[in-house]
Amino acid sequence: MIDLAFLGDTLLKLLAALPTTLGLFFSSLALGLLLSCAVVSLRVSRWWFLSYPARGYILLFRGTPLLIQMFLIYYGLGQFPAVRESFAWTVLKSPYGCAVISLALCTAGYTAEIIRGGLLAVPPGQVEAARAMGMSPWTLLYRIIAPITLRQALPAYSTEAVLLVKSTALASLVTVWDVTGVAQQIIQRSYRTMEVFMCAALIYLVLNFLVVRGLAWLEYRLNPHLRDRAEGDVIGPLSQA
Repeated sequence: MIDLAFLGDTLLKLLAALPTTLGLFFSSLALGLLLSCAVVSLRVSRWWFLSYPARGYILLFRGTPLLIQMFLIYYGLGQFPAVRESFAWTVLKSPYGCAVISLALCTAGYTAEIIRGGLLAVPPGQVEAARAMGMSPWTLLYRIIAPITLRQALPAYSTEAVLLVKSTALASLVTVWDVTGVAQQIIQRSYRTMEVFMCAALIYLVLNFLVVRGLAWLEYRLNPHLRDRAEGDVIGPLSQA
């Protein structure tokens, strides 16, 4: 028999922890995106002493489990006096700060490769034509390179954003009381694992749906051919009627 009262109460308690999950997601997403731009700018450099450290960073954070990275940042960095005496300790002494930093560092490694793939999709002929017209490097970046890169990278980046939403659940293992952390607390008191995790899964499912639809809308707005195709699907049958 389904206990609707328990499910409703559990859902309300989990929704109360949703701002923490959203804070983890948006903070790590923004920080990771900024960091990935710096990493990819080094990764595509012609100079090996800039490119190789970026390659090493990507290899490290893509090749090791996020959980281990989070544990090393949360449990490991505090053992060094130099870290405890630095300005970074104001962030690293907090479980929430450690979770955001570890999520951002990890997603930056994946996002850097996604952006690099988008950069490789930029037609060299368009870049050469823009330079022949006398465009400055910043104008070339703003008018040609960045729009094409963004359009090419968005589909893969939407997948990375979904994975980041699900990865925020690991923050509960470093005592951040997000949706998953609160779900574990409820299970410890009620011993009703199935119902509690079903409510948590529903919240993550809705959250990921909204993220996917938001990025799909952005991709639609940035790709004129998608709008033309959608309008053609509507106008075509009407013109044949």
